[in-house]
Amino acid sequence: MYEYAIAWEWLAFAARWFHVITAIAWIGSSFYFIALDLGLVKRPHLPPGAYGEEWQVHGGGFYHIQKYLVAPAQMPEHLTWFKYESYFTWISGFLMLCIVYYGGADLFLIDRHVLDITPSVAILISLASLAFGWVAYDLLCKSPLGRNTWGLMAVLYVVLVFMAWGYTQLFTGRAAFLHLGAFTATIMSANVFMIIIPNQKIVVADLIAGRTPDPKYGQVAKQRSLHNNYLTLPVIFFMLSNHYPLAFGTAFNWVIAALVFLMGVTIRHWFNTTHARKGRPTWTWIVTVILFILIMWLSTVPKQLTGETDAAAVAPAFQQFAGNPHFPAVKQLVSTRCSMCHAAEPAYEGVVRPPKGVMLEYDAEIAARAREIYIQAGRSHAMPPGNVTDITPDERRLLVAWFESAVEGKKQ
Repeated sequence: MYEYAIAWEWLAFAARWFHVITAIAWIGSSFYFIALDLGLVKRPHLPPGAYGEEWQVHGGGFYHIQKYLVAPAQMPEHLTWFKYESYFTWISGFLMLCIVYYGGADLFLIDRHVLDITPSVAILISLASLAFGWVAYDLLCKSPLGRNTWGLMAVLYVVLVFMAWGYTQLFTGRAAFLHLGAFTATIMSANVFMIIIPNQKIVVADLIAGRTPDPKYGQVAKQRSLHNNYLTLPVIFFMLSNHYPLAFGTAFNWVIAALVFLMGVTIRHWFNTTHARKGRPTWTWIVTVILFILIMWLSTVPKQLTGETDAAAVAPAFQQFAGNPHFPAVKQLVSTRCSMCHAAEPAYEGVVRPPKGVMLEYDAEIAARAREIYIQAGRSHAMPPGNVTDITPDERRLLVAWFESAVEGKKQ
């Protein structure tokens, strides 16, 4: 039975690795084509229908690239599609959501001091919110407001801020930020799957049939691509935030999320303007730094991190660990080797907040984190970092025996 914990941990690692690889591919190709599009130059010798061209050098070779706003006069023999990077990024991200947050809903998804719900209800809310995000966004884009690109983006920003606040009223701080990233990424990937690629297929079909493609399909796809451009950096921030409690674990976490979206806009504006050869607006970096300093200040206003699951609230599901005969020795071990950092007020020099918001001061907290202690300090030497507290091999064996005997006892 305890082998399940190790297998689950490796499954989570594999899903995370897969997610990072596909995200690099998607974001890399997206950034490249945005920079290419903005850097195109109009020249008189271009063929009919061509908007601009760009000469590039890479890897010892020269590349001559031309862009058609609608389509070329004839269908080329070979056409490379950029879509699977987006699809697999979303699929792998959803897989991680299932493994970490749905599989560990009691610990990572639900904060009963925020909203006392069952894991199944929390999961249904999570799934519904992702679906709602795409439907609401798509309806806004197709409404009369959709013809005003910047007005639409302003309304979408209000929606994102509302969702940031809403998620913090439903889940733990960590889960709220993760869901905000998933909410945004779902919109981005659905843009590719539901709008951009289908519109391009319509244009291709028209070319094959000898018809002149309607330029509206390219215009709609370009608008959705522009939205994806400005949403990419905030999504990366939210996906990384689960490692930094100062971002998600404060009373003002939803305000921090709102400011992160603004930072994504200012940073992308600098790159977009630079790639379009319209100057280098240094003011965007000044604004970005000011926003980041404000985020840092908001993260330290509360004296106590909030938004993490209270171990006492989930302890009943882990009573076999607190009642195990090894527990008194384990509790003493954790108090001497771990709790100098994993405490409400860490005593270890240079640690001002418990790492990842994990506190191991009380029985319920230790019991609730039994599997993590087993993986991080028992079966592996990940904790303590660099073994700074000199945990011994016998002590690691004690942690292994405690967890495995408790799990076996429950199975019997």
